[in-house]
Amino acid sequence: MIEMKPWRITAFVILAMTCLSHSRASTTGRRQPNIIYIMLDDAGYGDFGAFGSPYVKTPHFDHLCAEGMTFTNHYSGSAVCAPTRCVLMTGLHTGHCRRRDNTAKALTQELSKKNGRPLVFLEDSDVTVAEALHDAGYFTAGVGKWGLGNPGSAGVPEKQGFDYWYGYLDQVHAHDHFPDEIWDGGKMVSVPGNQNKKKETYIPYEQERKTLELICQNKSKPFFLYLAVTPPHGAYIIPETDPTFAMYKGIPGSTQVQHYAAMITRTDQMVGKILDTLKELKIDEDTIIFYTSDNGPNAPFVKAIDSAGGLRGTKRMLYEGGIRAAMAVRWPGHIPAGRKSDFVWDMRDVFPTLCELGGAKDPDNLDGISVVPTLLDKKQKSRDIHYWEIHSPFQQAVRYGDWKAIRFGTEEPLELYDLKNDPQEKQNVAADNPAVVQKLETFLATARTDSPYFPAVQKKKRKKKKTSQDSS
Repeated sequence: MIEMKPWRITAFVILAMTCLSHSRASTTGRRQPNIIYIMLDDAGYGDFGAFGSPYVKTPHFDHLCAEGMTFTNHYSGSAVCAPTRCVLMTGLHTGHCRRRDNTAKALTQELSKKNGRPLVFLEDSDVTVAEALHDAGYFTAGVGKWGLGNPGSAGVPEKQGFDYWYGYLDQVHAHDHFPDEIWDGGKMVSVPGNQNKKKETYIPYEQERKTLELICQNKSKPFFLYLAVTPPHGAYIIPETDPTFAMYKGIPGSTQVQHYAAMITRTDQMVGKILDTLKELKIDEDTIIFYTSDNGPNAPFVKAIDSAGGLRGTKRMLYEGGIRAAMAVRWPGHIPAGRKSDFVWDMRDVFPTLCELGGAKDPDNLDGISVVPTLLDKKQKSRDIHYWEIHSPFQQAVRYGDWKAIRFGTEEPLELYDLKNDPQEKQNVAADNPAVVQKLETFLATARTDSPYFPAVQKKKRKKKKTSQDSS
C-alpha cells in the first residue's frame, strides 16, 4: 500500500530539513550533471509568460528563461501525447518510431484483444534514453504520464530503463486526477483517499511530493528525472481551495479555462520548489533543467486565451500551433543566461543531447542530433529536414529552413508556407515555389517506414463545416 498524505507546508519543511541533513559538502568534480526534463501535458506555445501570454502566470518558467536559454523554434515530437512520448524516449521521429498516434488505425481487432484497446506499446527491442543513461550510471526515475506500455507489457517504464516510476501508464487513466489506484514502483497500488468515489487525493499534488522526495533521496549521485506531469490535461480540474484558482477569477472563457490556467500556474509553482530544493542541497549548478510541453493546446483555450500564441492549429494538427512548443533550458555556469535562440530542433534530439550531457552511448540509428553545442554557445552541426506524421486524421509535415509544408494524404497537394514572413501559415505559396515543393515531395517519398499499425492514407478525408484550423 502507498501512504497518501495531504500536502502541507509542514511536510515540505520536514522534507527539506531531512534533505539538507544528508546533502553533500561539495559538488566539485562532478562530470555527469543531474538532468531534469519537465513536460506539461497540452499547454500551448502561448501559455507562458515569457512567450507573451497576457493571462497565464508562469514566473518560474520565465525565471528559467532569464537564467538560461529560451528556444522559440523548438518542436514537440508529435501533435498528441503518446507519439510525442515515443519520439522523446526513442530518439526516432514519427515516421520511424513504434507509436505514431494514440491508437492504431490497423490490426485493431488483434491489438484490442491483446491490449484491451488498439494500443501499441514499446517492445524489448526498443532502446530508450532512460536505458542509455542508466547504463552510464544514472539513477533514472519518472513521474507523471507514461503512455508507452500498460501493466503486463514489455513497455512499462521499469522494463524500458527506469529504476522507478510514479504515476499513470495509460493516457486515458491519466484523464482522472482523482484515481483510486496509481502505478508506483512497478505495480498498481490503491489510493485510499479516492476509494468509494471519494476525491481527497489530487494526484498532481502527489506528483510534486514524489518529485521532491526523489531529488532528495538521490542527491549524492547523478540522476535523470523525467517529469511528464499531467496538468493541464485531463478533466481540467484543480481543487478550488488551491490559491491559484482564485488568481484567475474573471479570466476570459468558462470556469474550465479558469481551472486550466490555474493548473499551469500550480505546476509552475512545483518547478519553483524544485529550484529551491536544488539550491538547498547545493546541487543547483550540477543540474540542467529542460521545461516544455508535449504538444499544442485544445481549441477552447486557443479561442479564450490564445493558448497557441497566434499560431495556426491546435492539438492533433501539424500546423505550427499543434507542434511548436515553448522551451526553456537552464544550467548555471554552463548555459549563457538570458540567451534567446531561434535554432530549430524537436524532441527526437533529446536522446542524443542527454547522452552527450551524461557521457552515455547513444544508438547509431537515432534520427536526432545533439544540441549541446547550441546550449553551450558553441558551433552547432547543421540541421537537416524535420518530419512529422500523425494518423487522426492522417497528416505529414516538414520543416526545411524557413519553409513549412503539410499535406493530408500522400497523394494530396502539398501546402507550403514561408514561416519567416508568415509564421501563422495563412498564405499557401506552393504555386509560387515549385522547386521547393518538388524537393520536399522527393523527401517525403522516403521519409517514413511502413508500419502495420499506422498505414499511410492516400486521400484526405473530407469533412463538412470543419476546417483544419479548428480541428483538435
